[in-house]
Amino acid sequence: MSELSFEQMLEDSLKTIRTGEVVEGTVIDVKEDEIILNIGYKSDGIVSRNEYTNVPNADLRTMVNVGDKMEVKVLKVNDGEGQVQLSYRRVAAEKGSKRLEEAFENKEVLTAKVSQVLDGGLSVVVDETRIFIPASLVSDTYEKNLAKYADQEIEFVITEFNPKRRRIIGDRRQLLVAKKAEMQKELFERIHEGDVVEGTVKNITDFGAFVDLGGADGLLHISEMSWGRVEHPKKMFKVGQKLNVLVKEIRDTKIALSLKFDDTNPWLNAAEKYAVGNEVEGTVARMTDFGAFVELEPGVDALLHVSQISRDHVEKPSDVLKVGQVIKARVVDFNGEDRKISLSMKALEAPVEEEAVEE
Repeated sequence: MSELSFEQMLEDSLKTIRTGEVVEGTVIDVKEDEIILNIGYKSDGIVSRNEYTNVPNADLRTMVNVGDKMEVKVLKVNDGEGQVQLSYRRVAAEKGSKRLEEAFENKEVLTAKVSQVLDGGLSVVVDETRIFIPASLVSDTYEKNLAKYADQEIEFVITEFNPKRRRIIGDRRQLLVAKKAEMQKELFERIHEGDVVEGTVKNITDFGAFVDLGGADGLLHISEMSWGRVEHPKKMFKVGQKLNVLVKEIRDTKIALSLKFDDTNPWLNAAEKYAVGNEVEGTVARMTDFGAFVELEPGVDALLHVSQISRDHVEKPSDVLKVGQVIKARVVDFNGEDRKISLSMKALEAPVEEEAVEE
């Protein structure tokens, strides 16, 4: 009788619980897929993996420790095996829902790790509450492949909050747009025409390269890439390459860049190097019917007129010359103001001695 009374007293000392009630428990054991809690009831409580986290296939042993305390919701007082079925995730989600509602109203910037990459966007979890970020709101530029965001921490704001429909929408794009606008403002306050700034090659086209200056892109036109000829921008630069560029012109939000620095201008000392009478070496760059243009160095071309190719008659330059051919010639005219140089190969030829004619 005394033993029965003791058991009755022990049972009476244990609290009663009801489905839907939130109780506090202490972790007494952790397995890969479930957590066992002492909730002060005659039976232990069980939190399954799905009722602890939204992370698929998570190992609970890496997330929870014995001795941890947590608030849980009672799902079933008896799951058929005499255990109490509990949920930590639903309590966290309810708290998270209130937290996210406040963040929505205050336009608070949130940070979370991308838990899933979906066809139409990204899924993140904040306080066990899922938030969907559509692909169009992930970036301020078109993103063909969202897989690179997997497991990354990203910042976003909540632009739509409807927990009844389980619809909570995040927006990362507007943060990027705002950040770029601020960076652009700072950039235009800082740079001036004539400045040399560092940038990163962002995109390469047939006509030039766009260089990210940290707030705005500048155009490095193909004609400004070198004092010499540029066959194609892709042969000179690679995306991601760092460059020190000259700010040539700023017009509204457009920035024109150049790599033709004044101190590297080959015409600075051309008058001395290519003075009339000097013998020079160059490469045939292109030809016309009236002559050939010879590159003496990048940025300095000279004209070799068809009449100055040889003492023999030459119908057209292509009859005796080829593009890429290296030739030697003499400078016969130099005009630094107009940047024109005239050459003569004929002047290097030995004069033909006329045969004496007897009467």
